[in-house]
Amino acid sequence: MRLFIREHIPLIGFTIIQLFLVLLVVWFDGYKQIGTALYAMFLGVFVLLGYLIYRYVTHRKLYERLSRPLASIHDGGITADTPLGHAVDTLLETQYGYYQQQLKTWERKQQDHLTFMNQWVHQMKTPLSVIELIIQDGEDIDLTSISEETDRLRQGLEMVLYMSRLETFAQDFHVDRVSLHAVVKDAIQDNKGFFIRSYVYPENLVPNELLVETDVKWLRFVIHQLLSNAIKYSAGSREKVTISAYAQDRSVILEVKDRGAGIPKQDLSRVFRAFYTGENGRVYRESTGMGLYLVKEVIDNLHHHISLESTVGVGTTVRIEFPHALS
Repeated sequence: MRLFIREHIPLIGFTIIQLFLVLLVVWFDGYKQIGTALYAMFLGVFVLLGYLIYRYVTHRKLYERLSRPLASIHDGGITADTPLGHAVDTLLETQYGYYQQQLKTWERKQQDHLTFMNQWVHQMKTPLSVIELIIQDGEDIDLTSISEETDRLRQGLEMVLYMSRLETFAQDFHVDRVSLHAVVKDAIQDNKGFFIRSYVYPENLVPNELLVETDVKWLRFVIHQLLSNAIKYSAGSREKVTISAYAQDRSVILEVKDRGAGIPKQDLSRVFRAFYTGENGRVYRESTGMGLYLVKEVIDNLHHHISLESTVGVGTTVRIEFPHALS
């Protein structure tokens, strides 16, 4: 009731002032019948009271709902059988639906993050165990093996770091004109040891003059992940991993092509899902299902486009499209 009165105080005041102004006009026009004037005032106030009573009765549920706090998030229901009441109900239902959608999204992200952390911890135990075994052997310490395991630890730590940065992507990227050739060259250098140990050879065919607008740090991470996948699934083949780029209309296309195991056709539509490893995941035990997922998330946030083609036994080609690129 208090909310109703507070809302209609301007209307009451406006009506009284209006009636008073009408009476002044009639009075100065020469009509000075006090009884008639008071009767006219009474009729005006009576009509106003009738409207207020009707308004309160028809909107009582709405005002009651707005006057008391909700007992729970599910405490809703029809507020009033009026256009305003239905509009408020629709607004609350829409807001509740949006809240539920956001809640489910964050719950899924939290669950994915927890699953990833658990999986990552188990995977990082392996190189640590290998290093411990090498050290326990005493004099015959294989530095090459230790180097391999520390590389795996470094890559795992880097993936976790970028995974956490994705949550605050908007505050952690800076767009610049970037030389694709230079970024690819750096990524190849970072994976030099991995290439050598896996008997796979890099081939950088990206022209020097191609420039793209992107974040160099995130692009380097993306290329690093694509090269790691290409090497892992081509290990021992003594084949090349070819990185090339070319201009197409107003875009630049970057391709990373390997001649490795390839991806089964039934897995192609799901390779960018979190934790999805497919049939290759049963063969290559180090597969986490997070590499391509993170790549896709980064590419989407950078407003680029990524696609993938693969044939079992022939190899895989990943394409990244940079729109409105410079050359």
